[in-house]
Amino acid sequence: MGEDEGSITLLCLTASSGVPLFCRSRGTPSKHQLPFSVIGSLNGVHMFGANLDVLLAATCTANTRVAWRVFHNSITLIVLSSEEGASDFTLGRLLDNAFSTMVLILGLEELVNVRNIERLKKDLRACYKLIDSFLGPLEKTGDLTQCVECVPVPHGPVLQECLEAFAGAAESRFGCLLAGGRLALATDPWWQLAPQELLLLTWLVGVLPPHTTRDYPVYLPHGSPTLVPRFWKPLLEPLQACVRPPPPGAVLPPGVLAFLLVNGEQRSSLSSVQPPGSRGEGLSPRGRARALRHFYALVTTCYFPWEGSPAPLQEPFQAGFPHRAQHCYVVSATHKAYAIHAPQHQLFLLLAPNVPTFALRPLATRALQRLTEDAAC
Repeated sequence: MGEDEGSITLLCLTASSGVPLFCRSRGTPSKHQLPFSVIGSLNGVHMFGANLDVLLAATCTANTRVAWRVFHNSITLIVLSSEEGASDFTLGRLLDNAFSTMVLILGLEELVNVRNIERLKKDLRACYKLIDSFLGPLEKTGDLTQCVECVPVPHGPVLQECLEAFAGAAESRFGCLLAGGRLALATDPWWQLAPQELLLLTWLVGVLPPHTTRDYPVYLPHGSPTLVPRFWKPLLEPLQACVRPPPPGAVLPPGVLAFLLVNGEQRSSLSSVQPPGSRGEGLSPRGRARALRHFYALVTTCYFPWEGSPAPLQEPFQAGFPHRAQHCYVVSATHKAYAIHAPQHQLFLLLAPNVPTFALRPLATRALQRLTEDAAC
């Protein structure tokens, strides 16, 4: 697998008239931004199909994949990607995350009932940083799994007690503690939010400029941060330890280059592209992250959908069997990959190419047992 990241462009237009609202790109020089004629053609072919009751969801050329999505008959999003490994699944997740970002910042009413297009264009600028964070390149996986990414927590009980007291003093049932952009602790009601809301809130904090306190209104419950110093300053050392926790996967078998553990019941995940003991063989950390994301998208699309997933399995052999696959693996020149679908968890492993193929299943099973002993996921 090469290290070329390709480019990706996201277009937002009004669904009724096709008026462009914004265009965000990654990996494309500003002088090579899409001209208005190309934007009009991309929107026009989609509207032409809609007028004939034909849904154009995605297509691809020799080097670019394109996907369309209309939200609430009001907003049309179009994404173009030349990334290696881009798929309808990954682009669909991007479109969903982009629109949900717009709802989080502006509210659904402003997007469904557009009264002033110029005003909407201006307001949408507040969404750019969060939308750009989904354009990557990404070493995280939450945007694909729709699970909040967690981190192991030293001194968990004392920090949890403080978090509960702080949330109570802020007159909010919803509170969480983030470390390095990942979830360390949360109150029980916080977990009752929708999975995508949990994802967006954690990513939003990650793109905001650093501040000791911040009061940022979103279309979800939030509390005032004016009580921060009184509650958290006495616990500065445990908080600092939380930012530098023991790396996840400290007891994994040798040969593991990266892993992603997804808890389907809690909709949380734990991952690392540099677990202790892994060597620099085969892929760089960014290359591992890309390979892990591509493997997750492949397996989720073809073999391991979550219960209630609207996407049908795309592997033909599945139609002839009453059960679904529980294990699968991929072998390439730079790495091997193995996935396990357990009752509560899904584990996706990236392994060194010299790990024997016959050893993949027992190694992955042992890794799953060790990782699920960690209370973080």
